[in-house]
Amino acid sequence: QVQLVESGGGLVQAGGSLRLSCTASGCSSFTLYSMGWFRQAPGKERELVATIRWNFGTTSYADSVKGRFTISRENAKNTVYLQMNSLKPEDTARYYCAAAKLRPIGSSEGDNIWGQGTQVTVSS
Repeated sequence: QVQLVESGGGLVQAGGSLRLSCTASGCSSFTLYSMGWFRQAPGKERELVATIRWNFGTTSYADSVKGRFTISRENAKNTVYLQMNSLKPEDTARYYCAAAKLRPIGSSEGDNIWGQGTQVTVSS
């Protein structure tokens, strides 16, 4: 069974940077998984932040993070990253890693495999 573990969250001042990591275990072919990052702030709905597809590595981003965040993957380490630059207080949320095998990341809970999340707090 595939398990996802996120790391790299923390407290940072506005304008700063963080890099989140998500490592998958229990999967024999990480390259077959599309990967994504979601976030959820208290009282708000979960938001899809970025995805990277299993085929061709095509990436996509929410408008709110375009130009500031970059998703990438290192297949040899079964790991996907989210580099977050120019952080803003509104980026404060719990960030979740998601995986989907041989298809794009879906928007619903049941579409993906999920990690437990890592907290990102951006102070003003």
